Amino acid sequence: MARPLPSALPFEWIVALRFLREGRLQTLFIIIGVAIGVAVIVFMSALLSGLQGNFIRRVLTAQAHIQLLPHQEVTRALRPASPTEQPGAIIQPPLQRLKSIDQWQAVATQVRATPDVLVVSPLTSGSALVLRGSASRAISVNGIDPDLYYRIVDLNDKLVRGRADLGGTDILIGTDLATDLGVDIGDKLRLTTANSANADASTLTIIGIFDLGNKGANQRSTFVARHTAQSLLGLPGGVTSLDVTVRDVYAAEKIAQSIEANTGVQADSWIKSSAQFFSAVSAQTTANTAIRFFVGLSVAFGIASVLVVVVVQKSREIGILRAMGISQAQILRVFLLQGGLLGLGGSLVGSAVGALALWLWQIYARNADGTPLFPLEFDPKLFGAALLLATLTGLIAAFAPALRAARLDPVVAIRA
Repeated sequence: MARPLPSALPFEWIVALRFLREGRLQTLFIIIGVAIGVAVIVFMSALLSGLQGNFIRRVLTAQAHIQLLPHQEVTRALRPASPTEQPGAIIQPPLQRLKSIDQWQAVATQVRATPDVLVVSPLTSGSALVLRGSASRAISVNGIDPDLYYRIVDLNDKLVRGRADLGGTDILIGTDLATDLGVDIGDKLRLTTANSANADASTLTIIGIFDLGNKGANQRSTFVARHTAQSLLGLPGGVTSLDVTVRDVYAAEKIAQSIEANTGVQADSWIKSSAQFFSAVSAQTTANTAIRFFVGLSVAFGIASVLVVVVVQKSREIGILRAMGISQAQILRVFLLQGGLLGLGGSLVGSAVGALALWLWQIYARNADGTPLFPLEFDPKLFGAALLLATLTGLIAAFAPALRAARLDPVVAIRA
């Protein structure tokens, strides 16, 4: 015998719960269906969010969000050619010289005052040749202010051995460059550039070896103190770029355009310079949204189909209730409550299943060295959004069956 429902409940709740209890099998199946849908939404959303966050971290922990550069040199004709003139000399684009940003200190101060900008770090960068005995390699020399630059790219976390506190005669090199040259901590390297003769080459001491996670970068990239790079590259007091990080990485292009308009320097965001990567990230976001939509749509149709069957099955009871004086609004609320309860119950079970699936993923999905593939965050907002979405979906899906039940003619329903 079914246990009676508490009499303190409102009438609509009593009827809704009684209908759900009487159709236990239907209720169970729809809750399982909603739970599967919510579990898929929770698991896939957390998985794709973690994957996307991992991609963003891997890319943006090795570069700035925005890079400010001096404008490229261009060649312009002194006057336009007239229609009667024969074509003159061919105007060729000029060779791009290594040059400093004009009045970079003032530009850096102005950019630091821009809303949502976190760090502005000056960088003096150029090409050089590193010499070690009879071996030589072409490298990129990056002159940095460690206190600022390490807030953008934390080389301390990327060190394999050694230290990262750069002095005037120190240099940091990548693991692959160290292997190619056969050097280690404490060894000396001679660096020369097009602006200096071999006799004036700088001799620097290796104090740290890093791994940026990219073989090409580990072979080419080196880091020295900014004044050392300025002297080596023939740019006394100058910087070739300003590296900028912002609060919201997805707003980097908008902020870059604002900076370029206000300062007049060229501003390239990671969204512009890594357009293909950003397209891949955007495609992941679109795929995640599509998964949520279609799973939610299937849940809605499942709830609606069950409630349509309930209306048909309970048409006689509905007719009796209407004959007893129950209003159409109360009947409407009865079926809306059923839809909401089915959505809420399924979402609670589905959230638990989704959390379990994420926990199992973190345990069993591992790299070859035993580390997690990428970190997953159990965001309470995700579970709260799933509960709210499923409950609202249940209410919306129940509206059409509820409206049909409320409009039943009591006489016709009782005779049915």
